[in-house]
Amino acid sequence: MTTTAPRLGNALARLLILAAALLGTLLAGAAPASAHAALTGSDPKDGAVVATAPKEVNLTFSEQVAMSADSIRVLDPAGRRADTGEIRDLCSGSVVRYGVGLRAGLPDGTYTVAWQAVSADSHPVAGAFTFSIGAPSTTSVALSEQAPGGGLVGALYGIARYLAYAGFTVLVGGGAFVLACWPRGASVRTVQQTVVRGWLTLTGATLAMLLLRHPYTGSGKLSDAFDLAGLKTVLETKTGAALTSRLLLLGAAALFVAVLFGAYARRTDPKEKKDLSFGLALGGTVVAAGIAGTWALAEHASTGLQPGVAMPVDILHLLAVAAWLGGLTVLLVALYRAPSVERSAVERFSKVALGSVAVLAATGLYQSWRQVGSWSALTGTRYGQLLLVKIGLMAVLVGIAWISRRWTQRLADPTPRGTDEDPDGDEAPDGDEAPDGDERDGSEGEGSEGDGSETSGEVGGSGDPVRAAQLARQRAAVATARRKRERDADPERTGLRRSVLTEAAVAVVLLAVTTVLTSTEPGRTEEEAGRAATASGPAAVPDRPIDIRLPFDTGGVDGKGVVRLNLAPGRTGANALHIFVERPNGKPLDVPEIKIALTLEAKGVGPLPVAPDRIQTGHWSASSVQIPMPGDWKIQVTVRTSEIDQTTIDKNVKIG
Repeated sequence: MTTTAPRLGNALARLLILAAALLGTLLAGAAPASAHAALTGSDPKDGAVVATAPKEVNLTFSEQVAMSADSIRVLDPAGRRADTGEIRDLCSGSVVRYGVGLRAGLPDGTYTVAWQAVSADSHPVAGAFTFSIGAPSTTSVALSEQAPGGGLVGALYGIARYLAYAGFTVLVGGGAFVLACWPRGASVRTVQQTVVRGWLTLTGATLAMLLLRHPYTGSGKLSDAFDLAGLKTVLETKTGAALTSRLLLLGAAALFVAVLFGAYARRTDPKEKKDLSFGLALGGTVVAAGIAGTWALAEHASTGLQPGVAMPVDILHLLAVAAWLGGLTVLLVALYRAPSVERSAVERFSKVALGSVAVLAATGLYQSWRQVGSWSALTGTRYGQLLLVKIGLMAVLVGIAWISRRWTQRLADPTPRGTDEDPDGDEAPDGDEAPDGDERDGSEGEGSEGDGSETSGEVGGSGDPVRAAQLARQRAAVATARRKRERDADPERTGLRRSVLTEAAVAVVLLAVTTVLTSTEPGRTEEEAGRAATASGPAAVPDRPIDIRLPFDTGGVDGKGVVRLNLAPGRTGANALHIFVERPNGKPLDVPEIKIALTLEAKGVGPLPVAPDRIQTGHWSASSVQIPMPGDWKIQVTVRTSEIDQTTIDKNVKIG
């Protein structure tokens, strides 16, 4: 009983559907552009209430960022620019800080600080926060809810990144498979087409990323992809230089492909072929390492801990991935379209794959330590969780590869279709062409299955071109059916095809996870940013009084007014509290009673009652108001304007 292997068209269609579905799911579930450089502090701080307008706004980041003239914007309550537009570089040593000056004479109210930059690993980052001068107020500022690098442009850029990785894998791995494992594959048309398509995919994806880079890190508008001024700006950045270098190296890769499938495939002299093989291997390795280096120089490996070690390790990691998964892709194509692939070629690839897995394990372990850094980050951050998924997929892939290796050991090496003097099969026809024996079998089959009135020779001599064409199609169909029967009659080869197809399917999933992983904030960075934010606290600027204004309405006679509170110095420890009760026209309002309570809900502290003393009409005060710890405190004010009319109003204030 024989097992019918699936057709290549259906198998590739399933792989493409799986890749598209998985990539869409991962990109939809991920943040459009995760922050790789995090904002760790600001002056004024988020939510701070300052007594007087500061001269400038400063931002501190966890790692180096690229700033443009419009990277920091300060907007007043009406949405107008309150900054001077001059970005100041305040970096010192390991401290990454930038600032922007503020205009003089800013009125009281709530101001919005919106910032956007590009982190050192090429990913756009953005955010916003508010601070108040004098007292908080309403603001008309409405910022875009779209995350940096999100929307349609972000989705297209993410797809281009995936296709770039896939194209690199097939191009490099396919070339390595032909040179190291199956030299005869250089003359097989489907192998040639697969490697060339890898080159075309990588080139097209790189061009798309270069055009989309400006809107991806800026406006988010697809129309800006053809902005020449924006493209010029991109070319001056580290990422732009990396993409340009990749295109230049792809020119050298095109020459490699042309020689591999041209002069090398046609060589018959063993010595000449060996010399050319050495030259191709040396040149191809240099070009492949250079292309891999364009990722290492512009992304995660170029920033953070030990970049001098991380970049060559990243290059080795990418080359190992390409040698394994790219070679696997070409082997899959060869098994389905060129059934005569020799057992020796499969065994050589098995050794290459084993070496690639060893390199991946070593380099992956180092990269995991560098990007994650702790067990808590491995399970508590998105990067760590994706890394665990990737490790699981790698384990599955290695298991399937072990099954493929078992099938390889059971595989019977077919008799070469060439002569006995051609043990390597270099002169055998490729999988797209039927051998002469198949053609003869096909013609004999026509004679035996015809109606007996004509033979193929007689029809050929009759000069009927329609009948001759029909018989030619029938002979081709019979030859194809015969080859299929021979292929399906080999259960070991069928089992190998299926296990390799399963490997390729898992590899598609693995590549998609890797693409999302490279655009996700590393766990180490995320945890460090969280610790820095906690250490800095959400407090107001130290040693600056906190002034807030709270309108109230008790509903009775003289029930409307404003409570103005002043807490000095506005930090932990003892503070002096002054309360002023005013009518809507600003004149003092005498009220029978006013009570204050402080609550730190995040820590479960409070409410802490404060009993102020009446100083004079509309003025109450309390000394030694104790603030036990920094945090986001809720200040509740209860105002009673008559025996039955009272109301409670509250406001959250960050106190340091």
